[in-house]
Parts: sequence; structure tokens; C-alpha cells
Amino acid sequence: MNTASAGFFRHIEKESILGENPPFKACHSSTLAVLPNGDLFCVWFAGSHEGEDDVAIWGARRTGGKWLAPQVLQQNGLPHWNPVLFVKKDGSVLLFYKVGREIASWQTWVCESNDNCLTWSPVRELVPGDVGGRGPVRNKLIVHSSGRWLAPASLEDGVWRSFADYSDDDGKTWVKSNEVFIPLEKVATKSETYQEIPVSVQSFGGRGAIQPTLWESQDGNVHMLMRTSEGYIARSDSQDGGKTWCEGYSTSLPNNNSGIDLVKAYDGRLFLVYNPVGENWGPRFPLRLACSHDDGQTWEDVYTLEETEGEYSYPSINCNGDTLYVTYTNCRKDISFWSLQLNKPE
Repeated sequence: MNTASAGFFRHIEKESILGENPPFKACHSSTLAVLPNGDLFCVWFAGSHEGEDDVAIWGARRTGGKWLAPQVLQQNGLPHWNPVLFVKKDGSVLLFYKVGREIASWQTWVCESNDNCLTWSPVRELVPGDVGGRGPVRNKLIVHSSGRWLAPASLEDGVWRSFADYSDDDGKTWVKSNEVFIPLEKVATKSETYQEIPVSVQSFGGRGAIQPTLWESQDGNVHMLMRTSEGYIARSDSQDGGKTWCEGYSTSLPNNNSGIDLVKAYDGRLFLVYNPVGENWGPRFPLRLACSHDDGQTWEDVYTLEETEGEYSYPSINCNGDTLYVTYTNCRKDISFWSLQLNKPE
């Protein structure tokens, strides 16, 4: 597959962000932003084990062609989860993240940096009094052609379901869309053939669709792909800029009930990072990059990022000019980083 993908990319590099001796036992759920000064900044959560009280939000900077030592960005004695970065049009950077021992009652906190992520403002609740987690749940926000901010969100109290949180005033206030459910017709069982995945035990009983990733098509409509418990990636569509969404429906893409992410490249192609495994709680390997030339109707795997046994999960993908940047969890011990320069489509 990687030989055949030569037509997609003209240069590919892989790096370790943390190196051989990270200052924590476990890390997970990375996201990356390209800063106005050209640096890259990556954030994730880390501590002794997912869901423990010592889990904090960490970050590291890539400058001058190398990754600097990671530093704690946020910690308050409760478990921290799923940070998301967003670069505003004025160059300031928002950091969203979840806090709480129970996933079903997460709160979303946000802080801001005006100096390329060197210092951060005091944290505040994104939506005061929220219980469950408003704003981005794991993947990046997009800005609609209307200027509206759209945050891909989901809830895990009861049946899992997704939604979009949107803001028409640059993040000052947020409105929740309708909730997106998928049909639950078969019994979803945890895989007995794969090593235990070190996730919070709260997750194993859940079913539905969560952790969407968003894009806008040329006609101004908005779409989401979602992680599910049903063995496939689900999709939903909005014809009003993310205010309302249709019921989730299945795609041809397999899913192992693990995170996915996509980005729309400069030329309109979509690039998706995912584990091509159609089994609930199935293996989190291999990890592949797929491309769609037709707005997500069909997909082609174009590069294998990881193929050996292990946990390669929760990818994040960004596009800056003609370069894709991908990060993901590498066996809970490292965050892997890829840079892939795109060739022009034929």
C-alpha cells in the first residue's frame, strides 16, 4: 500500500514527540495546531492511567525542526481528558479540555494564549453549569464559510450520541444542535481476541456514536463522521450550517469503537485517519490514512502509518498548505508525529 501511495506524497517523515523517557506512565488523545509563528504545538492527557486523579493536560512545541521537552499545561486534582486546540483568526489559541471522574458528567474548560502557547489565561467553564461536556469532545473545530464556529461534540450518559456545538460570536456563546443517534440493531460485544485496551471501564458498556469529525462541502453543507460501537463509521449531514442534523447512517468504512479524524486539504480532497477494523472494541492496529475525492462518498486507503500489533489510536490530522500533520497515541507510551507532503492530484 505504501509503495502505491507514492503518487499521493512527495516527502514523508515520522518522529517521536516524547522520546524514550517520558515523565509519566501513560499518555493518550493528542491534538496539534500550527501556530502563527510557524511552530507546531501538540497537546494530550497523561498520568498514571486514564481516568486517575493525577492525569493532566500536557503540551510540547516543535520549533527549529525538533520537539522540546513536554510541560504540564493544566492540572487540578481531577482527571483531565481530550484536549483540543483551536487557532483563532487573530492568532490567539484556545485550549479546550474535559474534567471529571465520570465521563457522563464531564465539564468543559477553556483557556487562551496570546503568545504562541507560551503562557495561558486563567481557565473558565465553556458553558457555565454544563454537565456532560459541551464544545469539542476530541476533534478539532472547523470554521464554516459563514464564519460560524462548529465544534464536534458527543455525550455518553445513556445511549451514546453526537451533536455540533456552534457559535456565531467567536466563541462567546454556544448553541447545541439536535442530537445525532444511530440505529442499534445488533448486539455489540467486546472483543475477546485482543489485549485489554487501557480505557476507563465506564466506556465498555456504552453503545452508539460519539467523537465526530467535521467538514464543509463545496455547497456549504456540513457533514460528520462518527466513531461507533456497531463495527462501522457512521455519517450525518446538515443543510443549515450545523444547526440540525439527519439521523446517523452507516458508511462502508469499518470502525473498532476507537477515535477517527479527518481534514479537508487545500485542493478539496478529504484525508481520514482510522483503524480499519470492523469489530466493537477490536484491535487498534493497523492505523491507516484514507483519501476521498468525492466529498466522502468513497474512500481509498493510501498509506499505512502502523501495522504491527499494539495500540495506535485517537489520531489527529491537520493540513497546512500542502502538508498533512498526523499525531496519535503510540501504545500509551509515546505520541507519534508524521509530516506528509502532498503531490497535486492527477
